[in-house]
Order: sequence, then C-alpha cells, then structure tokens
Amino acid sequence: MKKEHIKETEEKVEDKDIGLEKDCCPCCDGEHADGCCGNSCDDDAVDPKDAQIDDLKAKVDELKAENAGLKDQMARRQAELENYRKRLVRDKEEAVQFANSKLIEDILPFLDNLDRALVAAKAGGDVANLVQGIEMAQGQLMSNLDKNWGLKAIESVGKEFDPQMHEACMVTVDDSLDNETVLEDFLKGYTLHDRVLRPSKVRIGKPE
Repeated sequence: MKKEHIKETEEKVEDKDIGLEKDCCPCCDGEHADGCCGNSCDDDAVDPKDAQIDDLKAKVDELKAENAGLKDQMARRQAELENYRKRLVRDKEEAVQFANSKLIEDILPFLDNLDRALVAAKAGGDVANLVQGIEMAQGQLMSNLDKNWGLKAIESVGKEFDPQMHEACMVTVDDSLDNETVLEDFLKGYTLHDRVLRPSKVRIGKPE
C-alpha cells in the first residue's frame, strides 16, 4: 500500500515538472516567477519590432533603387534634349548658309554664257554675234530671276517721273513735255515682288 502511494506521488511530481517546462519563458530564465510575462519559452520567437525594422530596410532599399533609376532616366533625357538642341542649331546654320543656293543655280547659266562670250571675243569672233550672245544670256538670266525670285527690271524711259521708282540725277528743261518724264536711264532699277529693291537713276525732262 505504501509503495502504491509513493509511486502515485512521484507521478504527480513528474507531471508538475513537465507543466513547468511547457510554461517556461525567456524572461524568467525558464522558471515562472512573480511578474512573469506568461509567454511560452521559445528560443526562435521573432520580436515584432525587428520584423518591422527589416520591412523598413527593405522599403528603403527599394526606394534607393527606384531613385537611381529615375536619375539615370533623367540624365538620358537631358542628353537627348541637348543633342536635339545642337541639331537644331546646326540645321539652322546650314539653312542660312545654303539659303541662296537656288539663286546661285539660276545665275550659273549666265556666267557660263558670259565665259563663252569672253572666249569668243578674245579669239576675234564676230562682234554682232558676240553682242547677240550676251543679250540672250542676259534675257535668260532675267527670265529665271523673274520666274523664280520675283525680280523685275523697272522700265523707266518715257515714263512719268515717280520719286518712289526713280532717282533723278539730272534734269533737262523741255517745253514739249506736259509733265516730268524720264528721258534717260543711267542705272536700271529693280523691284522684288513689286517692292522697290533699287530705284532707277535717271535723267528727267520737265516743262519750264
């Protein structure tokens, strides 16, 4: 009877020890004491604050990577904009430099004909043919300048004097005239798209 009582007591003690091991926690070194937190004793438990810190660190790293990408993108855009600006400046300079190329092309045939006329003159060619060749070259040049550029010669002789179109360099009194009239064209004038580019220098006659 005593042996059975002793065995029962030992089993109860073992059960209490097992219960203590299950209820132990790190804050009380594996033993429950007054004021114990009551948490289970688990060496692998993660502090919520540590987990929050890890999340924040990961977010910071993500933002740093994103910021680096944006900086690289901005640098590329700035480089593209600078290249575009330089290209515009270069195109503008070329446009100004070659703006008159078409005009020069229209003048070249006249220069070619003039060169041929000079060669013929030096070779002792016929003067009448030489004059005719120069007149043809001049007519071709004026035709191109009129058609492509709006340049026209001012026809002055026999016209009434117009101070907008003519510059009087000499005046002759002529009672046969009813008004001031251009008698001679010293230097031909020109209009460009109906605007006076250069007035004609003329001699005019006027009644007394």
